Amino acid sequence: MSEALVRSLRAVPARLYVWAAGALLLLALPFYLDRFWLQAGLFAMAAAIGAIGLNLLTGATGQLSMGHAFFLAVGAYGYCVFAADGGGVGSGGVGGDGLTGLGLPTWLAAVLAVLVAGVAGGLFSPISGRLSGAYLGIATLALVFIGQHVMFNAHDLTGGANGRDVPPLSLFGLTFDDRELLVAAVPFGSAEKLWYAGLVLLLAGALFARGVLRGRPGRAMNAIRDHRIAAGVLGVPVARHRAAVFVLSSMYAGLAGVLLALVFQRTVPDYFGIVLSLEYLAMIVIGGLGSVSGAVAGAVFVSLLPQLLTRYSDALPLVSAPGTGGIAPGEASRYLYGAAVVLVVLFLPGGLVRVAAGRRVTTHPGEER
Repeated sequence: MSEALVRSLRAVPARLYVWAAGALLLLALPFYLDRFWLQAGLFAMAAAIGAIGLNLLTGATGQLSMGHAFFLAVGAYGYCVFAADGGGVGSGGVGGDGLTGLGLPTWLAAVLAVLVAGVAGGLFSPISGRLSGAYLGIATLALVFIGQHVMFNAHDLTGGANGRDVPPLSLFGLTFDDRELLVAAVPFGSAEKLWYAGLVLLLAGALFARGVLRGRPGRAMNAIRDHRIAAGVLGVPVARHRAAVFVLSSMYAGLAGVLLALVFQRTVPDYFGIVLSLEYLAMIVIGGLGSVSGAVAGAVFVSLLPQLLTRYSDALPLVSAPGTGGIAPGEASRYLYGAAVVLVVLFLPGGLVRVAAGRRVTTHPGEER
């Protein structure tokens, strides 16, 4: 190996090697993991996309939203309505199961579902522009209750309490369903196929949000968060930025809802309740407010915890299946990440991302504290 090549390799930051190794690991996982772990990873990816959107709104701009679950539901059910086949028994876009479907190409249905979620956020943005703090939180909370009422009662659109099936995504001739596709002698089902789609969506969403936060919009958002009146005096169009961020956050939630629907393969109203909104708030607090990597870290922690407790409930003390005398895995996970929120607020305001960054405070050259 020549000296020039050695010097060039040494000049590459070690962080890039870590990122490259992590990327290769993520790409190889579907060849080795079983369906449970792949689905758990997909849930974490969808949660991370939604958490990034909420962090742009709450962490970077300071707008408290407790209605994130509503926009996830808009994305999930919007995809089902746009993509479901409406050419079955009956007419007028009503399929053989009695549910409304437009029968659009599934890739177009996914795009339209995200846009509809953004439109829903845009319709609510005038209200968000007039409210702040707890008042905005209560107003967005009302969206969840309204959404739950619609999901349970608009049977033709949502299927009511029983929900509705999710059409599999088709893209470039590849259908992301359970029909197996052999890749290097490994059977790829829906989870394996969706794994790579989820990685692409998460990477694109993270890079876009990072670009927003590091550019002029991000500086304006932080100024609005820190002091809205002062930001307005300095010439920042506060109302326009707050409305734009609300729309963008809603579109991230809609995209997360579409991915969740594809992973679940069925949408049910019970999932999109107030508990889901609180979980997203816990994600961004635990991971780190205003940070893209923090949103991803918090989403991984909060989304994987109940699944791991369910998986290993037999080996864990006090945790057991419901009705057997112990604490149910879902309930135990809420206790744990609730405690994590309190600990982060009290002792680690920067969240998990602050621990990963390992920031040092230097008082004098050569002296650290």
